[in-house]
Amino acid sequence: MDCSNGEVQHQWMEDVKAGGAVPFLDPDNCPNGWATPPGDTFMVRGPDYLATKVKIQGGEYLLKPLGFDWMKSPAKICEVLNNKTHRVRKAIDDEVSRGNQPFVWAFNLQLPSKDNYSAIFYFVSLEPVPEGSLMDQFLKGDEAFRKSRLKLIANIVRGPWIVRTAVGEQAICILGRALTCKYTQGSNFIEIDVDVGSSIVANAIVHLAFGYVQTLTVDLAFLIEGQTESELPERLLGAVRFSELNPGSAGVYEVPSEEQQESAPFLPARLWQGFSNMLHNPGNSREPSSTSQSTNGSLHKEDADENTKGSLHKEDVDDNTAGSSLKEDGYESATGSFDKEDTEEDSNGSLHNEDADENTKW
Repeated sequence: MDCSNGEVQHQWMEDVKAGGAVPFLDPDNCPNGWATPPGDTFMVRGPDYLATKVKIQGGEYLLKPLGFDWMKSPAKICEVLNNKTHRVRKAIDDEVSRGNQPFVWAFNLQLPSKDNYSAIFYFVSLEPVPEGSLMDQFLKGDEAFRKSRLKLIANIVRGPWIVRTAVGEQAICILGRALTCKYTQGSNFIEIDVDVGSSIVANAIVHLAFGYVQTLTVDLAFLIEGQTESELPERLLGAVRFSELNPGSAGVYEVPSEEQQESAPFLPARLWQGFSNMLHNPGNSREPSSTSQSTNGSLHKEDADENTKGSLHKEDVDDNTAGSSLKEDGYESATGSFDKEDTEEDSNGSLHNEDADENTKW
């Protein structure tokens, strides 16, 4: 394949990147936008982690960045890739009609607010998933496997002291042990809808952080946890940096009609437990209305509501705060020294077991 053909073939990805309510920008300068941060800013389990607890830099991503949607709606936004008029779903279908087989991963963080904000991150694989790989196991796996493996890492790159202290420098959690999620899978996509409001703790941090959302720069990475020697070192699926998000720039998601909504070809929607803290909504931020952006059931810009809320992921086991930070089931530290799954002792001498009842904390 020559270079020109490759550029044409991947133009659809550039179109999706540019099609959201906020722009795709350089990671060093992305105000009210999103970018792809360097993988080495995240720490993941190294090849000898089970014996040494040593983590290494994340390195290259397994998936390519595809897009970011910053949206709100009269109703909770979910199953966007089952909406045949949504811009990302249309791009997938167009590629399939050309004989290509992209596979898209979508992570939809549903923020608890009366305006039902969602931050949705899209990544894509252009090659078949290697059989037997962790990605393959995740796509074919049952609820127990998915619940115990999908991990989120959050870094506060820039932000006020109060938020950095509450969240920690690098927050890590197993999504399936923290919040309620719904997994929807089709022949060319998987979408994970994460209900951030399903956790009281997440709600509290979200309310705090969203008051400062226009001053925050946050990196979020997704990966499938390696739990055996053969599954290490861990590899990052993908990551997104968003910076100084303006609630007024959020597009409006048009809820599809029954004709536009499609049932997934297999693995119907289920309820899952997953995720930890991220955006929500206290702060007052009102923006003048602007022109609508999309005609395909996806985005329209309009006034921000005064009660927009958002927040960040909370790490309970930050090494720098030892006994003072709240430890929750499903969390581990950036260095691995306070890993929950290893039932290690904290600075107060108390033990935390990864099998502890989720309801006792969340």
